[in-house]
Amino acid sequence: MSKVITSRQEDYSQWYNDLVIKGSLADYSAVRGCMVIKPYGFALWEKMRDQLDKMFKDTGHVNAYFPLFIPKSFLSKEAAHVEGFAKECAVVTHYRLKKDPNGDGVIVDPEAKLEEELIIRPTSETIIWNTYKTWIQSYRDLPLLVNQWANVVRWEMRTRLFLRTAEFLWQEGHTAHATSEEAVAESVQMLNIYAEFAEKYMAMPVIKGVKTESERFAGAIETYCIEALMQDGKALQAGTSHFLGQNFAKAFDVKFSDKDNKLDYVWATSWGVSTRLVGALVMAHSDDDGLILPPRIAPIQAVIVPIYKGNEKKELLDAKAKQLEKELKDAGVSVKLDDNDNSRPGWKFAEYEMKGVPVRIAIGLRDLENNTVEVARRDTKEKKNISTDGFAASITKLLEDIQQQMYDKALAYRAQHITKTDDWNDFVKLLDEKGGFIAAHWDGTAETEEAIKEKTKATIRCIPLNNPQEAGKCILTGKPSSQRVLFARAY
Repeated sequence: MSKVITSRQEDYSQWYNDLVIKGSLADYSAVRGCMVIKPYGFALWEKMRDQLDKMFKDTGHVNAYFPLFIPKSFLSKEAAHVEGFAKECAVVTHYRLKKDPNGDGVIVDPEAKLEEELIIRPTSETIIWNTYKTWIQSYRDLPLLVNQWANVVRWEMRTRLFLRTAEFLWQEGHTAHATSEEAVAESVQMLNIYAEFAEKYMAMPVIKGVKTESERFAGAIETYCIEALMQDGKALQAGTSHFLGQNFAKAFDVKFSDKDNKLDYVWATSWGVSTRLVGALVMAHSDDDGLILPPRIAPIQAVIVPIYKGNEKKELLDAKAKQLEKELKDAGVSVKLDDNDNSRPGWKFAEYEMKGVPVRIAIGLRDLENNTVEVARRDTKEKKNISTDGFAASITKLLEDIQQQMYDKALAYRAQHITKTDDWNDFVKLLDEKGGFIAAHWDGTAETEEAIKEKTKATIRCIPLNNPQEAGKCILTGKPSSQRVLFARAY
């Protein structure tokens, strides 16, 4: 199976595409720029979604659903917002088809033109804040903590499966608060939830920070982000949380009466992560033999493969395999028993290796006699025989060990790829030869930020939270700087 995967060293981009396709995560669609998420890929997204949903609800958030279509006039109400998304919007202009009078299929009925065009949501701030106007009248209605799981469309010309597609799945939280302080605290809280999820469940270390003004979400006062590092040394923005101030409340006239019966505009946040996380997971951990998935979000945490020799003791093997399967299920492990005798064990081993199943358990006649099984780890390829006594406890501990060691490995890689420099030539050389995050001084201007991007294709990924103050000189202009920021080439 490994021969059909392009190696990372040969072509990292093709390696990624090979893993997504051959790992059964997704497929190309007949619609340009869109993808089909296959059952195994969707099972992975469901594991992510369910865990995040629990974390949201544990902090008081509730789910709702808002329309896919947004009246065009809504996007005109917040100037920065429309400017930020105008070039990515898909527009619905008609509501009916009719037969082509020339007999060539169907055509758009010219008489079915909408009075006002509808935008397929690129994000939902406008439709949601128009709704909040009717939901919020008093401080008693606040805070309003709403999330929705949905699809959005951002018309992309250059797409990559999971990382950048015209349509993708995500969650978007939209909250309303009585004070600026509450809204900022909400934004930071959600950033911390994203970081906890990435590190604790995806085994992917992230850096928490704020975006520069030019990289902020359109319409935000502040954008908080988590940035992860992929194995090719490029960064990936894995989640964002935005403090929106009163911008959208003013645009849609959302006011509330405070405890003194005075009217004021509410304070807002929005925050989201998407199916891009699946792509991040692939690039953060996998190898040239296939996917490597962290146990806590792997659709299948362990697979049991009986190895038969004809029909010799087949019933006994099957019975033992089913007993082991039940023990793991009772222990809360997501397990699959693959007793399909249409495929040879070697083919099954390669298949589950490709799909990144964390633990593979093989049991044959000798194992049956010795009360043992062979256990293989996907992350390290290590194999060992373990006793079937205390089997579930052994596998549960092994899964936790794999989870932690995957995180430790990714953390060590990131630590090796955060480099300080004060020299421009060294800055360029590091980007070309080493990659990773480059900690360098910046003079704080958008002009310098853009100039560095044009010269190197590197962007300021974030200004880390609690960033230490340090006098220095801008890496490009030599002008005074009070702190280092993190540059990287990115997806």
